[in-house]
Amino acid sequence: MSTSRRVFDLRLTTFNICKSYNGESVLRDCSFAFDKSGTYVLMGPNGSGKSTFLRICALLEEPDEGEITYFSGADVLKKDIELRRRTTLLLPRVGAFNTTVFKNVAYGLRVRGIKGPEIEERVDEALEFVGLIHKRNQKAPVLSSGETQRLGIARAMVIEPEIFFLDEPTASVDQKNTEIIEDIILKMKERGRSIVVITTHDISQANRLADWLLLLKDGRVIHS
Repeated sequence: MSTSRRVFDLRLTTFNICKSYNGESVLRDCSFAFDKSGTYVLMGPNGSGKSTFLRICALLEEPDEGEITYFSGADVLKKDIELRRRTTLLLPRVGAFNTTVFKNVAYGLRVRGIKGPEIEERVDEALEFVGLIHKRNQKAPVLSSGETQRLGIARAMVIEPEIFFLDEPTASVDQKNTEIIEDIILKMKERGRSIVVITTHDISQANRLADWLLLLKDGRVIHS
């Protein structure tokens, strides 16, 4: 996708984030600054709070305490719909609309008022990037689980997010699609135009993908 479309300069800081469920603390004084383009991989065992941290960073869940701040240049941005459109979160299991692969990926552009040839160009670029261009006119619900996950990546990428959160992106896919998705993430790193934050419990995967490796331990993010 053309780097001329938008300047990517969004940064994210979390400060003393705390979150509990049913009286059990998950995140405690969790602070970190995502301030450089590249791939941050957040590790931790199941139940350590990785998904909760991502949902809070993506503004889909409120912390009990603490502050999330987004900066663009020297400006602090309000957490409104425009900011939400500059970030995206991919869940471990992606849903697909009952229509074609092309229309699934185009949806986010249409709701943003983009029309005509630009939609065609951007959707085809995203599908080519994730290796699904040959499935362009196929109905999305018949894709395999791995292909559906790649569809979700294309649907997120096409809106050109400045911060891209991926929660266990290979948790529910086979080995072949795991390798394809890892290759997609590595290609995203090469483009170097956004901040990518990934959760995983696979240390080998983390070592393959990370520019910065983070550990979630005792409810806090530790830069290893």
